[in-house]
Amino acid sequence: MVLNFPKKKDTYLKYISGRGWTVRTNEVASEFHVDPPAITKILAGLEDAGYITHVPYQGVCLTEAGRHHGYFLIKRHRILSPARVRYGLSVEHACRGVTRSGSLVSRDAIDTMCRAMGHPRQGVCGEFTHDDGCIGDTGPENGRNMA
Repeated sequence: MVLNFPKKKDTYLKYISGRGWTVRTNEVASEFHVDPPAITKILAGLEDAGYITHVPYQGVCLTEAGRHHGYFLIKRHRILSPARVRYGLSVEHACRGVTRSGSLVSRDAIDTMCRAMGHPRQGVCGEFTHDDGCIGDTGPENGRNMA
């Protein structure tokens, strides 16, 4: 199943996920060079979808669904990037390409690729997080990072 989520919203959610639980609205606006009123509208769409909660004068926080989907977006990016680098692209070009085309790759495909890669811990873009989809029921005793 391919995720039905607009690429741009994926980008915002991935950014928020990478920044932690709470991110100020103006920080997101600044990162993406978007006016604060426009980013407020964009983030309202993520809130309507159940991925974030807006906390007035503090910013936005990820919901459990937002955290889960956001970690998947980061994992998908980090699974797809090394293959592009391996075939000669620079890290920058690999990351840019994954950002443009990654939404076409399903969660099942990413989990399969992660298993085939031996559940890597470090990618070209950063540390991996793993979830039950790719490694089943594992815990700290197996040395895996859980999303």
